[in-house]
Amino acid sequence: MSKRVVTFGEIMLRLAPEGYNRFLQAQSFGAVYGGGEANVAVSLAQLGLDAAYITKLPAHELGQAAVNTLRAVGVDTGGIIRGGDRIGIYFFERGASQRPSKVIYDRANSAFALSKAEEYDWERIFEEADWFHLTGITPALSEELARVSIEAVKTAKRLGLTVSCDINYRAKLWDKATAGRVMSEILSNTDIYIGGRGQAEDLFGIRAELKSEDDYDAYKPVAEELVRRFGLKKVSITLRTTVSSDRNKWAALLYDGKNHFISREYDISIVDRVGGGDSFAAGLIYALEEGMNTRSAVEFAAAASCLKLTVEGDANFVTADEVKALAFGSGSAQVQR
Repeated sequence: MSKRVVTFGEIMLRLAPEGYNRFLQAQSFGAVYGGGEANVAVSLAQLGLDAAYITKLPAHELGQAAVNTLRAVGVDTGGIIRGGDRIGIYFFERGASQRPSKVIYDRANSAFALSKAEEYDWERIFEEADWFHLTGITPALSEELARVSIEAVKTAKRLGLTVSCDINYRAKLWDKATAGRVMSEILSNTDIYIGGRGQAEDLFGIRAELKSEDDYDAYKPVAEELVRRFGLKKVSITLRTTVSSDRNKWAALLYDGKNHFISREYDISIVDRVGGGDSFAAGLIYALEEGMNTRSAVEFAAAASCLKLTVEGDANFVTADEVKALAFGSGSAQVQR
């Protein structure tokens, strides 16, 4: 079977003031397209996998521009449904130093948010695919999309696909109790868990007993409990430490049911922090699809997300060779000549 990954979610128009201007200062906005699962598809295409993206977009010019953006970087858009009236929008204000970045959503009643279960023929969508990826953002958008997401993972499992899920809890979209209930059902049909610090505690009450902020070993029991509770094959936890808006420390843990491995820690000067978790997910999917062992897979995924934080926009425009050079090479940032 070919290494074909299907992702499912909403791609939005991202509008951001120029540079470090605040919303209140903005005279113009730069426009790009992005969204959690779309970012994963774009990153996978750059790494060399066959990536397909499923969503619903209006048939007007803004919807077509989003489709064109994906097509231009090699993502299969043949399964995208066209219809509805509007594309979701999010506004992004870039933070600096002690001032955090800020996001304002304008995505209610988008074509995707209003889409219906009968519009998605999952058996047809999954033909020739061997991996399905979604995030907790999609089921948060409506009760219907929660049902669609559950149906999708159940169908994928029945057809023998590997299923990965990035928790991606967004407090602006739904409450913890609802998220915990829906995501528990999704995770019960998932193979690979991806989540950030604190998300297992927020939604499932699984707490890391930290001795210090960089006590990464404290997340090993969290990973073990997630495997026990949901029958997962692997658990990955990203370990971001926010020093300031433009400086993060980044590492990750991967547990395969027997062994835990923690990647090297990167101290990153951030260019654009959006999509860091999505690039980690893509890096992990690529590494596992390519047959890397647990240690190598977490090192590759952490390096991929490190590089993404140096790239403008939502998606990670780096190659597999560039990631391998950082993950398994010297990590030198000298000019390549």
